[in-house]
Amino acid sequence: MQPRDPVAAVREAFPGAVVEVVEFRGETTLVIQTDRIAEVATFLRDADGLKYNFLVDVTGVDYLPDYPRFGVLYHLYSMLTNRRLALKVRLGQEDDEDEALVVPSVTGVWPTANWQEREVFDMFGIRFAGHPDLRRILMPADWDGYPQRRDYPLGYETVQFSFNYDEIQKHKPFAKE
Repeated sequence: MQPRDPVAAVREAFPGAVVEVVEFRGETTLVIQTDRIAEVATFLRDADGLKYNFLVDVTGVDYLPDYPRFGVLYHLYSMLTNRRLALKVRLGQEDDEDEALVVPSVTGVWPTANWQEREVFDMFGIRFAGHPDLRRILMPADWDGYPQRRDYPLGYETVQFSFNYDEIQKHKPFAKE
């Protein structure tokens, strides 16, 4: 089997689906139209000379303050050709959250995406259309918000030293007898 160029193959099979191609430090990233990600992923998995049969990772990215604010990255690996490829989709602002933060699920292409997409949903609030069981995986079901977003409020506790001991102690919760 002769390895094929994934960029040329995707551009030929899906005209207009590739928004941008980014080459950085030997890694190729195809930025794909959001609504075409599942069919491009299926093509990359099944096409002769490509066979990206292993989904390494799915991750979310928050680019705040830039627009589009969110992205979803898919890192693929071909065990037959020993090559890597990244796919990326960009998502809009959270003002129109219902339409903007939805990506087609790739669980039908790679079943392992089930857990990885749930993690992206749990941490960033990005929903995956067609996902078989989209619910929180790391945070409690009643958790409010998405902790990996850049605008999520950070919580902290002041470090206790000898000079601020009394001030810290009066704010600590203690068991009542």
